[in-house]
Parts: sequence; structure tokens; C-alpha cells
Amino acid sequence: MLGSGAAGYPDGMHLSWPPPARFALVLALLWVAYVLVWTPGPFSLRLLGLYPKKLGSRIVGWAATRTLPQSWRQPLLGRFASHYGINLAETEFPLAEYPNLQALFTRRLKAGLRPQAPVVPGFVNSPVDGRIIASGCIEAGTAIQAKGLPYRVSELLKHDPAAARFEGGHFLTLYLSPKDYHRIHVPCEGRVTAVSRVEGELWPVNDASTGHVPRLYERNRRASWTVLGSGACEGLEVAAVLVGATHVGGVVIDGRWLGGRPLPKDGGFAVDRLPCAPGDDLGTFEFGSTVVLLIGGPRAADWAPVAAAGDVRMGARLGAYR
Repeated sequence: MLGSGAAGYPDGMHLSWPPPARFALVLALLWVAYVLVWTPGPFSLRLLGLYPKKLGSRIVGWAATRTLPQSWRQPLLGRFASHYGINLAETEFPLAEYPNLQALFTRRLKAGLRPQAPVVPGFVNSPVDGRIIASGCIEAGTAIQAKGLPYRVSELLKHDPAAARFEGGHFLTLYLSPKDYHRIHVPCEGRVTAVSRVEGELWPVNDASTGHVPRLYERNRRASWTVLGSGACEGLEVAAVLVGATHVGGVVIDGRWLGGRPLPKDGGFAVDRLPCAPGDDLGTFEFGSTVVLLIGGPRAADWAPVAAAGDVRMGARLGAYR
């Protein structure tokens, strides 16, 4: 006859829990398996699901702002520019005058290199050098990210309670690669009404991610800037949304539109209808990412894009009234 052990179990039988370290390892392995199985897209994107994207972005951002010794700038920054195809003939200053990598990324161009397209009724010009990767109509409160993946405009403009007013308007998505000029400029004539920022994730914004990660733009960190058209742009309302990405955590709205106030980490505020002109500074990407333009307003139905895909330069016309 077996004797009675502790807690009513027979002698020689007992329950044991694994040591805490082993238990933590098992949980970690289960989490890794979950990420690799359930993250959509190619295997490289699944591996990125394991990468600490915010921490990695902070480290890269810190490294990019370290001042380089004068003798290092030409070889290091030159190699970087050569690798990504940055056109150094367009930069405002010689390469050796940029103190660090971030200064090179946020460089200005030589004066006169990006003239604004001639004014026509309802014009919206490109705010960036980049590539149009998606465009279309805003229907049922959604826009298309890529490959038919929708996202909600109300979530993209998280801190705008009246985002539904863009229904029936248009969206254009412009991707900036590492070689591109990384300042963002005002796309039309008008008066600025609001700015905001949304704290979010930092998934990469490239062809693999936009085609596989659902609701990417409404998940990632972003900042927005909204303007009511005036003059030739009367009847339009345009929102520019600056979407961050892995190693591109810095989405910066130009201080001119903030009125001396800090932009909340996750929030926004109204702007007292400050006048703006096409080509004015709007913001900066610290590295590169994506700008989503939303075009609404009473005359949005009269507006049409002139191109639905392809490379564009800052100041080139994106669309106008028919």
C-alpha cells in the first residue's frame, strides 16, 4: 500500500515546476515561434518581427547625430552617399561640412533646384522627392496601402475627430528612399489649421512591408499637418501625414507651425490659420520614410491627379481641378 505524500499525493508522486530560467526560456521560444508563424510576408519580414524596432531606432538615431572628426567625413559620408546613390552635386554644402550622418540626411538643396510648378486652379504640388506608390479615391473611410490592403483614414488621422470629411476625396502615397532629399514642403496655397503626432510602432515602410503588414500606416509613428486651401486652391483641404519607419523614428513638423508649443508625443492642437505657400518648409524626416497626402474639401470631386505612379520631384504638380 502506498503511503500518502504531501498534499494528498501518493509517496513517490509529486508535481514539480521547472526552474524560473527554464520557464522563461520556454515562453521566449513560444513567442519566437508565434512571431515567425503569424507575421505576414516573406521570412525576412518575419525575422524583423523579433527585432526591437524602437530600441534599434533610438540607437541608430543616436549614432547618426554623433559628430564625426573632420578627416572622417569625406570617406565615411562619401561611401554612404555612393552606396545609396545620393546626388552630392545637389547638396547645399560640400560633403566635409556635414558634421554627421543625420545632417547629411536632412540636408538642404542648392537654391533653385526644385522650382514649384506654375499655379493653376486647384493645384497640389509634390511635397517631397520620392516615388508615388499608391493613389486613389477614399471610399467607405478607407484608402489603399498596397496590393489591396486597406487602412482607415480615421485611424491615420487619429487626433482629428472630423476625419470623415475626407470621404470621397483622394489619397496619394509618396515613398522616400535613402537617396532622396528628406525635407518635406508645403504642397499648396492655404492656411494651416492643425498639427498632431501619433506614437506608434516602427515597422519598415518598403515594398515588402506595405504589401504584407496590415494597416501599416495607422500602426506606425506619424505626424500630420492640415491646411485649408485659399486663392487658387480654394475649395480644397489637404492633410499631409509623415509616417515613420524602422530607424526613422524622427518625424518632425517645422516649428513655424507650432507657435512655440511642443508637439505632444501622442496628441495635437489647432493652428490659428497661419498662411502658407507652396514650397515653404513643412517638416523633416530624420532618415527616410513615407508621406500620405489626403485631398478633400468641397471641391474634391473636381480634383484629379496627373500621375498615379512613378518618380516625382518636390514642386512637381501632382494634380489640379479638371
